[in-house]
Amino acid sequence: MAKIPHQPEEIFAEFTADLKSIFQDGLLSIILFGSGARGEYVRKKSDINFLVILSEEAIQTIGLAIPLVKKWRKRAVSLPLFLTPLYVKSSLDSFPMEFLEMKTHHRLVFGEDYLAPLEIKSEHLRLQCEREVKGKLLHLRQGYLSSQGKPRILRSLLIQSLPTFATIFSALLSLKGEPIPTKKLDIFLRTAEVFDLDTEVFRIIFQMRYERRKLSKPKLQDLTNKYIEEIRKLSKMVDKL
Repeated sequence: MAKIPHQPEEIFAEFTADLKSIFQDGLLSIILFGSGARGEYVRKKSDINFLVILSEEAIQTIGLAIPLVKKWRKRAVSLPLFLTPLYVKSSLDSFPMEFLEMKTHHRLVFGEDYLAPLEIKSEHLRLQCEREVKGKLLHLRQGYLSSQGKPRILRSLLIQSLPTFATIFSALLSLKGEPIPTKKLDIFLRTAEVFDLDTEVFRIIFQMRYERRKLSKPKLQDLTNKYIEEIRKLSKMVDKL
């Protein structure tokens, strides 16, 4: 029976061999990103995320990898991100935030490191940050209203927003010339400090998601209001960057 690895590196060799057997010379690179690359992988809780770089010819045969999806999902590997060098190069202005996140925290498993040399332009990054922060603000407001104040829905609204905000906050720190912390909690707290936000709001929501902290209904509603207010303040500051 396939086992979920205790650490991502336990499956590197087998995962690489599977992909090489399919794509052969068309397999250019395999890169670990996400929690595994940040040192925050937790067995049976975290997914293992791989970026797979293929040649333009090999990407056209991506369907050959379908049988591997089910196999590797059983071992906590999320659906790999298959890209080509051309796609990466031509998409830095469209997805600067996502590429910055991968560039900052990644680990080369096989082949050439296509992330390390990437240059993310600050104007592209700032524009995406503004769009994402304002979009998340609208989502939080709408979600708050549609929840009808039900604790289960409010809790889900708050904790599900965290992973995206971790990526946004990393980008905002980069725009400010700040080093990006490795740990997610440190990213939230440092961003709150740099942008003069309420650090305790982000600390509590982080504990709700990753440490299963519970709040009463009144405290949960109060936290939601404070969270929305902090994101509103942040959206105004991003405008001024």
